[in-house]
Amino acid sequence: MKAKEHFHGSDLEKIEKIYGVRKEDIISFSANVNPLGVSFRLRDTLTTHIDAITTYPDREYTSLRKCIAGYVGTNDENIVVGNGSTELISLFIQITHPKKALIVGPTYSEYEREVSLGGGRSHYFRLTEASEFVLDTASLTDELSHDVDLLILCNPNNPTSSVIKRTQMRDILDFCKRKSITVLVDETYVEFTEEPEAVTAVPLTEYYNNIIILRGISKFFAAPGLRLGYAVCGNRDLLKEINQKKNPWTINSLAAIAGEIMFTDGEYIRQTRELIAGERTRIYQQLEKCENYKPFYPNANFVLVKIIKGNFTSVDVFDAAIRNNLMIRDCSSFPFLNHQYLRFCFMKPEDNDALLKVLFSMH
Repeated sequence: MKAKEHFHGSDLEKIEKIYGVRKEDIISFSANVNPLGVSFRLRDTLTTHIDAITTYPDREYTSLRKCIAGYVGTNDENIVVGNGSTELISLFIQITHPKKALIVGPTYSEYEREVSLGGGRSHYFRLTEASEFVLDTASLTDELSHDVDLLILCNPNNPTSSVIKRTQMRDILDFCKRKSITVLVDETYVEFTEEPEAVTAVPLTEYYNNIIILRGISKFFAAPGLRLGYAVCGNRDLLKEINQKKNPWTINSLAAIAGEIMFTDGEYIRQTRELIAGERTRIYQQLEKCENYKPFYPNANFVLVKIIKGNFTSVDVFDAAIRNNLMIRDCSSFPFLNHQYLRFCFMKPEDNDALLKVLFSMH
């Protein structure tokens, strides 16, 4: 049976029903989650904190925010925490109430949905294949001149795996500052990059009050079920308003403690970066040698691939992969992409080899 719909990385129950494969047996290359699983230290120690659920969490989440601040390199007063980054996106949109947002795409659909719920309109600035999906600042600023009040960037971008370096981000912020445009930067995947310190815009929050950065633990720390997100922002008035509008205790006691444990698990962080860096290089080089595909240079923990030869589509690849209990992402649901594009993340070497075997068997 061919896939008749698009599946998100969390849609394993749907796939189980349609394809008759047990969800427990599916290796998801679609969810972009760290293949090492949860933090080693967290796995060993979380149960010792079980009594924390007998009390309310600290309303200010002071200890957690200090821990996050140490991890990202900022002041804890610049941190606000939420029930996943989705809660923080919603609050931010509700408060800033953008009338016209410019979203750099193709990218994640949640931004457009939130802007729409807030009564605003979204327009897309298109990353082009000709430029390898790398952002051109001059073209972007041209587009920003047309009554835009919010710019939304995902950095590294999903699904293109392209990045905006901090020097380029500074130019964008300078322009937006002159035009009174707020910039929302989603850094969900920044920790996977080769040099996170050259990509992250966190240091810029000290100098610019028109930027808010969103992050979470779903992908790098493989803990989407904990629903812990955070934002970094130097605009204290905006943070104060977010905190006032936010429901109290949206992060449960165990999730708050888990966050503190994960952000300080240095060995886990080191092993993750090492694994992803090695597999990213190896897989990109192998894909480059295959005449059926064009891989776009990956900066995050996933790669966007275009089918350039052969009588098959991304739906066919999805179908062939899932029959081998491997789930990739058919990218035709993303703006500006079609059935020639697919995306998959880097898992453990043996799993990556199994997927490459399926990809290279297509014709």
